[in-house]
Amino acid sequence: MKVFQPESSLSPVAISMHSGSHRPGRPPSEVDQRQRLLGRASDLHSSARDAAERGELATAARSILEALDCERRAGGLGPQVLQLIKPR
Repeated sequence: MKVFQPESSLSPVAISMHSGSHRPGRPPSEVDQRQRLLGRASDLHSSARDAAERGELATAARSILEALDCERRAGGLGPQVLQLIKPR
């Protein structure tokens, strides 16, 4: 289970992974799209926290699910490596 941590509490290595710096071989549009999705997920986590504090649990749950979807979609961007090691 992935636990959301605000960027301020992440290590410098984790922050550099979320920084959006262009990596060789990845078009800038994918980097921008990934950053946009991660930013949206962060906003949704904040709204979920606010809704939960107000007692609006259904709204909080919807926001959490949408944030998790954004994180899943952001993780799916970029090159995908499948079957790297061929079974014998």
